[in-house]
Amino acid sequence: MALSYILRRGFSSTARSCSSAKSLSEKVPSIDKPAEKNIRSRVVKRTTPSPTGVVDSGSITIPSRPRRKQRKPTYTSANKFYLPADCDWGAAFPTAGSIFSNRVSLRNPEAAALVADAFIPDGCKDKVVVEAFPGPGVLTRALMNLPKERIRKIIVLEHLEPYLDFLRPLQEVDPRVQVLPLDGFSWNSYHDVELGGYLSDVEVIPWNKPHPHLHFVAHLPTSVYGEQLIAQFLRLVPDGGWFFQYGRVPMSYIMHDWLWERISATTESFNRCKLSVIAQAVACFTRPLSPDALFPYDKHFWPSSTLPGDTRFKATPMTAVTMNPLEEQVIIKGMLDKWDYCLRMLFVLKSTNLKRAIGHLAPGSTALLSHLTDPSLPEDHPTRTDVSKLVRKMEIKDWAAVVRVFDAWPFAPEDLLITDSFSRDER
Repeated sequence: MALSYILRRGFSSTARSCSSAKSLSEKVPSIDKPAEKNIRSRVVKRTTPSPTGVVDSGSITIPSRPRRKQRKPTYTSANKFYLPADCDWGAAFPTAGSIFSNRVSLRNPEAAALVADAFIPDGCKDKVVVEAFPGPGVLTRALMNLPKERIRKIIVLEHLEPYLDFLRPLQEVDPRVQVLPLDGFSWNSYHDVELGGYLSDVEVIPWNKPHPHLHFVAHLPTSVYGEQLIAQFLRLVPDGGWFFQYGRVPMSYIMHDWLWERISATTESFNRCKLSVIAQAVACFTRPLSPDALFPYDKHFWPSSTLPGDTRFKATPMTAVTMNPLEEQVIIKGMLDKWDYCLRMLFVLKSTNLKRAIGHLAPGSTALLSHLTDPSLPEDHPTRTDVSKLVRKMEIKDWAAVVRVFDAWPFAPEDLLITDSFSRDER
């Protein structure tokens, strides 16, 4: 009896609901679906009491407004020899993506003039400047504006099209400028410069004299690739690779201040690393321009740290640095791999003294301690050193002693696992 009552109650409720829904659909006019594909619809639920007092829910479809994609501003110019006004840089030069956001370049012509004069100072004659990562070419224009007797040729390496648009007009007005669509990070680019005959008029100068003409200039990318690039260039000095086949070619860079701190770190600095040792072993370096001349960042560089909607980019101070290869190289030709291996293995334990850390070089390498501390040798002997020093506090002469005894050790490993890469293509 109870079961039949429940079934009758359920069927009657369903009937009333269906009746209510039918009456609601008769009152509400139908709305055709929009023809446009890009118009989205939203469903709105409404509750309406039925004539019998039962609350019923129905739904109608209301078209929503199409979302319009915000267009990025564009920049057009009839003559791209002239750079855009400050307010138009955001439209002319992209900043999205790591390719562009890590490419910091000068934007202030006055600052660029100071940098150009510091890199190629008064007294220089007939310089052949190879400039990599110039961006839109603010520094390139400053180099062009130096007294013409200082610079004989400017070879510009840039592969990003938005920047090339503002670089190509420079070679049309000044025959000294050659703009090549090449990536400054790739080894093949420098090989192409030589094969193209752009350095055919550069003579080879004996190593005991600085090269008076060839000069390398670059804005270093602010990503890890910038550090990798300068590390590779420095590692090419001892064996006379790259442009150093022409002699002791000076290099001038605009780099992050934190990279400069790593390169110039002394034995008392916690920033001292493998890059610090290699840099100080092969070159001397100075900052030819006061760091205050390039501060604050937003006044002198692009991209801006205050770009609307871009919170990923964090500006750090930039500095100008010039490096000159040393006449007397501590790293002997053919020994770079062993220097690199010893630095890698020991800097893992940089806060450990050499006496304890040297066993990390290879199985049985603690035997090298007897050679490093041989009392029969004078204290200034090239293979003697103070093994109580922390690894990060070792001087260049200390590293030279370690590498010498490691090279003479008959049980030194043959596979040194050198995997540094020069080109993005090899990553």
